[in-house]
Amino acid sequence: MAALLEVDALSIQFGGVKAVQDVSFSVPAGAIYAVIGPNGAGKTTLFNLITGLYTPTSGEIRLEGQAIQGKPPHELARLGMARTFQNLQICLNMTALENVMVGAHLRLDRNLIKAALRWPALSRRERELRQEAAECMAYAGLEDFLEARADAMPYGALKRLEIARALAAKPRLLFLDEPAAGLNPKETQEVAELVRKIATHGVTVVLIEHDMKMVMSLADRILVLDYGKKLAEGSAAEVRANPDVIAAYLGAHA
Repeated sequence: MAALLEVDALSIQFGGVKAVQDVSFSVPAGAIYAVIGPNGAGKTTLFNLITGLYTPTSGEIRLEGQAIQGKPPHELARLGMARTFQNLQICLNMTALENVMVGAHLRLDRNLIKAALRWPALSRRERELRQEAAECMAYAGLEDFLEARADAMPYGALKRLEIARALAAKPRLLFLDEPAAGLNPKETQEVAELVRKIATHGVTVVLIEHDMKMVMSLADRILVLDYGKKLAEGSAAEVRANPDVIAAYLGAHA
């Protein structure tokens, strides 16, 4: 498969701290690509570099061959990137459906005159977006929460709601930062099934995750970071058998 995302010798330094050091990898289109490592390994910093929250000190990031490092998140979203975060970024005083509609904001007509006059075309587009948001929720198994307030939803449903909101932007490349964090085994399985379905339907997924059972069952390829450096990369079987990875992260019985 052709590479959708390429990262070449990427580094960032905060003062004297080298948070990511000379990291290179590529993600094939349609793959599920996992990034693993303990807290402090640089995983979220790597995501922040790729998705435009940080500007790299050096190196290059390419999306379908186009250099994108330094572009702000809203421009990257228009190029087809979406992401979730470690900590829930849900508006708890809104309904679940309204939260998902926020994910489609880049496709809204933001002409203020039209908005003020409530032109029929704008009202029609809003109805269409509500329908699209409802479809994203159903896709994520959240059809029972369409009109629920977010603050009344269980935590596991909120994690899938955040994924549904990211899907509302119609991405081709989806970054998930610890989508199973804090979930029980049943909820983790629901998220894993959703991730697998997303990839099956043509969206490339890059995820950070500490649940090794989930990672090993889902990922086509795995990148292992250690203190901001690339320790290993390969298939689940290759990573599982790598003695450096076993010593650093997985343990003898992983």
